[in-house]
Amino acid sequence: MRIIILRLGHRIQRDQRITTHVALTARALGAEGMLLDSDDSGIEKSLEEASGRWGGSFYVRRISSWKSEIKKWKEAGGKVLHLTMYGVNLPDAIPQIVADAGNLMIVVGAEKVPPEIYELADWNVGVGNQPHSEVAALAIVLDRLMAAQGRDALRTQFTGGEVEIVPKKRGKEVISK
Repeated sequence: MRIIILRLGHRIQRDQRITTHVALTARALGAEGMLLDSDDSGIEKSLEEASGRWGGSFYVRRISSWKSEIKKWKEAGGKVLHLTMYGVNLPDAIPQIVADAGNLMIVVGAEKVPPEIYELADWNVGVGNQPHSEVAALAIVLDRLMAAQGRDALRTQFTGGEVEIVPKKRGKEVISK
């Protein structure tokens, strides 16, 4: 399953840190890349630097029309999961998502999303039905999706980076390549 993130409603002055964390979480837990509905080149640059330093091929691509990106994705046979606290609770949705989704676009909103998203999405999914962080919700969704496919998102291997962390019980060890 290919997974990409569509970050919707990013406000440059307000959401830079959270959007960067959405992208870093997506990268660390197995997503291929993120489409950013904004003209914020800083997010793109930050993730290029992270991939260069830590490895992997995660990308951020700025887009101008989220509707056309969703349309292209669906025309190519992909499915769309919209993260919202108003959706079906994640444990109830996971079996169908894993069974039906070959390629998955996960929509993560920043501000109030357009009502049309609820209709365009194949699944409107909530991680619990209470207010929470979109970063935490994305992490849980990616972990559960990978686990349902027999993959461990926390053991994703990254290649091509300048450094690598050696897991240790105490202390820290970083290898420069």
